[in-house]
Amino acid sequence: MKKIRFLIIVLLCAFVQGTVLTSCSSIRSVAPTSSKEYFQSWNQCVALTTLKTYVEDVTNPKSANYISAEDRIATFDMDGTFLGELYPTYFEYNLLEYRVLDDASYRDKAPADVHETAQNIRDFVRNGTPLPAHFDMKHAYAAAKAYAGMTIAEFDAYVKTYAAKPANGFKGMTYAQSFYKPMLEVMDYLKDNGFTYYVISGSDRFICRSLVESLGIEPNRVIGMDVCLMAKKQGEEPGVDYTMGKDEYLVRTDSLIIKNLKTNKVLQISQEIGKVPVLSFGNSSGDCAMHNYCLSNQKHRTATFMLVADDDARDHADLEEGARREAKWREAGYTVISMKNDFRTIYGPGVEKTDFTFQ
Repeated sequence: MKKIRFLIIVLLCAFVQGTVLTSCSSIRSVAPTSSKEYFQSWNQCVALTTLKTYVEDVTNPKSANYISAEDRIATFDMDGTFLGELYPTYFEYNLLEYRVLDDASYRDKAPADVHETAQNIRDFVRNGTPLPAHFDMKHAYAAAKAYAGMTIAEFDAYVKTYAAKPANGFKGMTYAQSFYKPMLEVMDYLKDNGFTYYVISGSDRFICRSLVESLGIEPNRVIGMDVCLMAKKQGEEPGVDYTMGKDEYLVRTDSLIIKNLKTNKVLQISQEIGKVPVLSFGNSSGDCAMHNYCLSNQKHRTATFMLVADDDARDHADLEEGARREAKWREAGYTVISMKNDFRTIYGPGVEKTDFTFQ
């Protein structure tokens, strides 16, 4: 009897062992055989080496510069940093020009100052007429008025409808597709290495949200120019005294809260993120304060990058201005990214630069 029991135990053990081995073999057979390849749109360059070296260092638990995932905060400007800027100017400038001068549903309703601002943009784009001093603020106030009364959903749809138009100055691309492919690869690389990245733009927050939605960037990771919102039936009553109804919705007002440029970017990062970034990406003087804030981080190793529009063959670029900016960024201690030398492609295959055309 003992022999029979022993044989049964041996057989059971052999069966279980065989099952486990078979299962393990099956698991091994479906395991990935190659790691993900990054930066297919980049040439080998100093900027890319600097970024990869930095990320490898701060994500290595054995490194003295190791940064835990919750503190791996990266900030990206939008226009000219990962979204095309010179076609023929900022997306939000183009949108306002269209809204006021071409949109039949609004152009006859535009206040005089809003119409003047839109005409400033058109004259700049088509005739090269310099924009007035402090035009960023003039535009901000005009844009607040131009879209006042729209619900969040209506404005989102309006932005996306315009963004679906062919990008002026290019063949084979809409405004909604005009992202710099190499910079999207940077975002992908950072995400896979445990970084959380935020869009910190001078453009309207809701315009930015509409444009980056296709990239999978959540709305709460977008900070931009802001206007006041209000409940549809709120009227003049303060929000602290008014209770929004279940059947109401939010609308934009003509009251500007903040133009998110220069030090305002830093203030918004502090208020909304609550941590000092360790990585920062930009392209203009409006991003220097954000970069300097990043470099001021005393707790962690940091890195900052400035993109220079120096490619007039594949994109619309002011080469003299690009050269001036590159010299300034290097002197400031930022790592320079050259679109001409560092990007294998800018917008991807099938996109060609053309002359601007105007109706």
